[in-house]
Amino acid sequence: TRKGGNEIKEPGQTVPRYQTYNDKRIINLATIQSALGSSFRITGLDSPAESSELALLLRAGALAAPLDFVEERTIGPSMGAENIRLGVKSVVIGLGLVLAFMLVWYKLFGIAANIALVLNLVFVIALMSMLSATLTLPGIAGIVLTVGMAVDANVLIFARIREELANGLPPQLAINTGYDRAFVTIMDANITTLLAAVILYSVGTGPIKGFAITLSLGILTSIFTAIMCTRAIVNLFYGGRKVEKLAI
Repeated sequence: TRKGGNEIKEPGQTVPRYQTYNDKRIINLATIQSALGSSFRITGLDSPAESSELALLLRAGALAAPLDFVEERTIGPSMGAENIRLGVKSVVIGLGLVLAFMLVWYKLFGIAANIALVLNLVFVIALMSMLSATLTLPGIAGIVLTVGMAVDANVLIFARIREELANGLPPQLAINTGYDRAFVTIMDANITTLLAAVILYSVGTGPIKGFAITLSLGILTSIFTAIMCTRAIVNLFYGGRKVEKLAI
């Protein structure tokens, strides 16, 4: 806010002091020699550093509309560390419950899914490290969602294999058919979610971008681990030998 400029009506008329305010504090007192227009010059400063500082103060807070405080929070380092600790704890608990469920429900195939799930988390963290991405609390939420999506892909595959076995296919053919027919469904689901993550990253701010990054990386690694890794592990269990029954 500047006061004094409007008091000059005629050239040559002077006002002793021109007060420049910023946040209700006077930051400059100047003598006005002529009428002020859209621009003006301040003389009498002692050094270029002083003129640069004054220019910075005059430009500070130059917004088209006034600001009103709606909410203000101060989060200390201890609270931030506590939030990170709880976020990591939620990932560990969620991962443990998922691993236990897959092992009990899908037996040997559950072991393959659990190995792929752990690899999935390792790949996500490795990619974030390579990209120098910051792991935020929304990013941790993205990792938790990634765990669920990776398990969902494995459940689709294993359910399809069970259906093929129920239709009378031999074990090896049921495995191959189950993976092949579940592939399209898995890709459709993950591609639509990936598009949503890309939109979140493009229009979101800092925390939302962190969530979108971890979610996008998790989708890519989930596709790889669910389709490639679990199939390789299952083939390691059952490939090259004749079996009459699958532990699924």
